[in-house]
Amino acid sequence: MAEGRRVAKEIELDATPEQVWGAISTGPGFSVWFVPHEIEPGIGGKCHADFGSGNIAEGRVLEWDQGRRVVYGGSNDDPGEALEFLVEARDGGTAVLRFVQSGFTAEDWEAEYHSRGWDVFFHNLSSYFQHFAGLPVVNALAMSFTPLGREAVWEKFHTALGVAPAVQIGDRVDLTPEGVEPISGVVDLRWRGLLGIRTENALYRFGGEGADAWGMVNVCHYLYGTDRERVEETASWRAWLERLFPAPTVAENVTAEAYRQR
Repeated sequence: MAEGRRVAKEIELDATPEQVWGAISTGPGFSVWFVPHEIEPGIGGKCHADFGSGNIAEGRVLEWDQGRRVVYGGSNDDPGEALEFLVEARDGGTAVLRFVQSGFTAEDWEAEYHSRGWDVFFHNLSSYFQHFAGLPVVNALAMSFTPLGREAVWEKFHTALGVAPAVQIGDRVDLTPEGVEPISGVVDLRWRGLLGIRTENALYRFGGEGADAWGMVNVCHYLYGTDRERVEETASWRAWLERLFPAPTVAENVTAEAYRQR
């Protein structure tokens, strides 16, 4: 495989192998740390992932070793990109999760983009087991596109959230997004193109590199152990995001359309 066309990760989790297997082989399991999923177990089973704002990914289970290993992709004849998850037991009842994404044909810089994206999601998984284990989730995901560059994107995010650009991991913050409830918590993720907040019952993720990466901006929030409605929460955050980043004009839409056609 060509250089830069493979992403590999490994993470040790404070969870049993059975718990980790549930997180990477079931729809509810994926939903608590990644995006809402529907999965038919076993080889050939259909997979459906909802990334928000009508962006859907579909595939199949290509390989299935119950409790240990699963591979997702397009189909056996043409898998395209493949996602492999391998669970290994550790002494003391914990587990290691090994992950490989392969088969994508994008530019090398996009391999870095994928890699950093998985770092976020696996951080979510670790945080779930550490702070919210066993709780169900309500997801609130939304995506938009903008011709703005990364710096302009984050100027808008910081202003709309009421948080200083210099905020760092470990800082306590009070966010004031218009049209949704205020958020009080601690910064648990912070790097180029990302701000993550953990509260007593939720993980909030704000992402966007703007025109530097397909023009995409998004929110990806996880509300644990709540009776809130996913449709209502999603609608509120989608409206908030689209007020910040209205749909591009026809002339500006080239970047967004190129992303959708990948």
